[in-house]
Amino acid sequence: MTKFDINRRKIIKTAGFVSASLPFIYLVGCGSDTKVDISDSNGSDNTNNNTDNSTDNTTDNTEYSGEWAQGGTANMTANFPDDSIFALASACTVKLTGNFTEGPCYFQADDLDDISAEQTGLPMQLCLRLVDSNCQPLSAHEIEVWHCDVNGLYSGDTSGSADSGRFAGSFCTANDSKAVASKWFRGTQVTDSNGRVNFKTCFPGWYSGRTIHIHFRVKNNNNDQVISQFCFPDSFTKEICTTHPNYLARGEQDTPVEAGRDNVFGNNYQDYFFDYQQNDDGSLLAYKTIQIA
Repeated sequence: MTKFDINRRKIIKTAGFVSASLPFIYLVGCGSDTKVDISDSNGSDNTNNNTDNSTDNTTDNTEYSGEWAQGGTANMTANFPDDSIFALASACTVKLTGNFTEGPCYFQADDLDDISAEQTGLPMQLCLRLVDSNCQPLSAHEIEVWHCDVNGLYSGDTSGSADSGRFAGSFCTANDSKAVASKWFRGTQVTDSNGRVNFKTCFPGWYSGRTIHIHFRVKNNNNDQVISQFCFPDSFTKEICTTHPNYLARGEQDTPVEAGRDNVFGNNYQDYFFDYQQNDDGSLLAYKTIQIA
């Protein structure tokens, strides 16, 4: 581990105890089984700090016999699923949870459907649905997401952003020239009449001290309602990080969420797991319902 990794990990450990002063939210479990087309799953996340490493984690496709797609969203042909994946039935139950830290790598993103900016990785459909305390969908709310690339680097081109004052430049980009000049894996959409947003993206990589995760925030009339994060089970992230050509070079994450070592999710990590499954084209579908009081 480099000196940069150690310093970054110390900052993460400190930031994990700083939560946003926002209302509580609920994560919804509606009595349906998680849809998974593979065996057990798990989450991980860490960072590579070599200069210009943002698109290098690929190997010869002929060496990969797995069933997961690769190469980014251009290779994703599956249609987004309908709202039945969220299983919002009469048996809807809720679990109260608090907000999580925004983290040091946020800046306001553009309105985008495909947030990958043609970066490589396991192509992923990211579907979120927003509901109220009665499980009724909330329309016309902004949902913004951001996450790192396959190498654990966040994009750093803050030009045009109206809210970039808290962005911790070199910490997030590792001063990688491609990352500094990019806006990959950031985007905002407005919920439709069913409270739904869909993003095209890629499964994130990892950086030291954190499990693999995706940040999100919800706004209504420009006022924050929720700032939080979701993650994946360790067995799933281990499979992707140790077998998939776009992630194999970096290997398994150093902070498994189920070991309780991630200082953001802590021991309540299961409440923040995405539901997920494999699409027919080999892409990943990750989905979750957010409920605000």
